[in-house]
Amino acid sequence: MLFWVIAALLTLGASLAVLLPLSGRKPAGEATGSHDIEVYRDQLSELERDTERGLIERAEAEEARAEIARRILKADKAGSPDGSTKASEGKAMRAFRMAAVLAVPLVSWGIYASVGSPGLPSQPLSARLEKNPADSSVDELVARAEAHLTANPDDGRGWDVLAPIYTRLGRYPEAVTAYRNAIRLDGASGARESGLGEAIAAAAGGMITEDAQAAFSRALVLEPGQPKAGFFLASALAQEGKIEEAIAAWQAMMMTLPPDSSWRNAVAEAITEGGRRLAENGQAAPGPTQQEIEAASEMSAEDRTTMIETMVASLDDRLKQNPRDLEGWTRLVRSYQVLGRTDSARDALKRGIDVFGKDSAEARQLTEFSGGIGVKATE
Repeated sequence: MLFWVIAALLTLGASLAVLLPLSGRKPAGEATGSHDIEVYRDQLSELERDTERGLIERAEAEEARAEIARRILKADKAGSPDGSTKASEGKAMRAFRMAAVLAVPLVSWGIYASVGSPGLPSQPLSARLEKNPADSSVDELVARAEAHLTANPDDGRGWDVLAPIYTRLGRYPEAVTAYRNAIRLDGASGARESGLGEAIAAAAGGMITEDAQAAFSRALVLEPGQPKAGFFLASALAQEGKIEEAIAAWQAMMMTLPPDSSWRNAVAEAITEGGRRLAENGQAAPGPTQQEIEAASEMSAEDRTTMIETMVASLDDRLKQNPRDLEGWTRLVRSYQVLGRTDSARDALKRGIDVFGKDSAEARQLTEFSGGIGVKATE
């Protein structure tokens, strides 16, 4: 009952605020027609005086006198009972507006009475946070976690749980903060660093920035073959226009992914898109063919690893015969890194630098590429 009383008072106040100005009337002494007639009579008197003093010629005075007379007749007609059309129209419009204003609360109350729930109890945030988590919405669960972390900001586990939820909800800046807090409190891991890189890239509108690449590189160091980190680092190469290197990285990644990996579709689509971009420029995609990749996916994990290592060894032997192949060295470093053989990747980087010379542009490019995937020439 209290709800209806408050609603009625609020509705009445809002309606009166609109109705009172509409119902206002001008005082009788301020009638527009009477005021105009007085003005015109003063103009006639002024005209007569100017004519007598010779300031206006008789012909001009007659024309002015006739015009003022017409205006007096018009004003007198508007104020007379027979010429009150405009006043009647004004009254009709005012009545229509008042009816429209009154109709709004009546219609809204009728709709609310049929579809509303005035008897529903209030649900303050504190009460919702005390509900069983199984009965809570995602927003309520997030609010509960945020309240907990406000009171316990050093709970690394809480930040670790909340960070990916922020990412899924599209709250990327909050996700970056949550991942950084989880890493600061509970230490870095491949999943946390790759999640941080993904959140940084998403917050930048999809651009894989240097900060994001650094996070993905740390993820690969901590967890060689981490799929998210490998995928986004290859995507960074594609963003920089290094399509062939990106495709080679995705192909190497596809060879190592298990058949049931959720990343296979994304990697396959990226390879297809990269191949399309190369074809537009009249180039062919590097690395293993699609048939070789599909054959590798049907093998056991042990056979697949053996096949990949054979291919990498073949690439290594070819570079020993034709060492001045910058793209080959970048593929070799990445392949060893994807296989988790960080020492072999570091050795390949060192050999590539020796081939081109430490101060050469090729050596600097190879070092920069390798550093981007977490491979350094020295510890």
